[in-house]
Amino acid sequence: MAKKGILGLFAYNQKHIARFPNTDSHPSPRICKDGNGREAMESQQERVLVYLRDLILKGEFTPGERLGEVALAERLKASRTPVRLALTTLEQEGLVEPSPAGGYVMRRITAAEIADAIAVRGHLEGMAARLVAEHGVPRQLSNALAECLRAGDRLLAKSELDLDDYAAYTDMNNRFHKLIVEGSGNAALMRAIDMNNRLPFAAASAMLPMQSAIEEGRQWLFMAHQQHHSLVEALARGEGSRAQALATEHVQIAQKNLAYALERPDVCVKLAPALHLVAEAVL
Repeated sequence: MAKKGILGLFAYNQKHIARFPNTDSHPSPRICKDGNGREAMESQQERVLVYLRDLILKGEFTPGERLGEVALAERLKASRTPVRLALTTLEQEGLVEPSPAGGYVMRRITAAEIADAIAVRGHLEGMAARLVAEHGVPRQLSNALAECLRAGDRLLAKSELDLDDYAAYTDMNNRFHKLIVEGSGNAALMRAIDMNNRLPFAAASAMLPMQSAIEEGRQWLFMAHQQHHSLVEALARGEGSRAQALATEHVQIAQKNLAYALERPDVCVKLAPALHLVAEAVL
């Protein structure tokens, strides 16, 4: 891919994939002091957790780097308590690990862990699809899924995709997967998918930026969207087993993207800085 395209996609990735801004150019979360101290503290804890997780996934920390409570509290302009609680949660999510010297360090993640998480997502989303098919697709869900299909069709009708097209496809893809998971009506399943997706590159659209860096990128998007069509047809016909199989198989393209990223980390780390956390992608 041309240098301009790589740098352009990096800008796209920062604009459209990262959920929260860098601390250098935007204010950090602050403790909200209002009449209800407990609600303010809970809000602060959640904000610090989300913000710190985002910094990790943007590649702000290196594997093995010590994550000191005091330094993080100063960086986030928060107290040490929500930072400590956030680090505990991030340990449970597999992003950080305890240090023998005390506190936490940034953990190096293996490619096998990511591949496993992608596979698990496929099985969980397969279960969600089966439940939707067996329960019947409500009109509102059917209309929303149909709109996702139309949006994808419009984008892929183009001979070439620009950065805005990839951003639009990412939005559509996120919406499509979310509709099916939420349509299952299974709260435990939704929680399991949410937890699984917190590992870098495990979520449905996490690997999409990689596809713009390879010749087969548009072809892989086309294949993935054809699977979307087949899945919606199976849901509409109440074919639970087929819907489950299609959703489970759907993650194979994400696995291909992961393999490509590990083969070309010099290119792909520019699109996804968190790739340097993966053991097999050390530069």
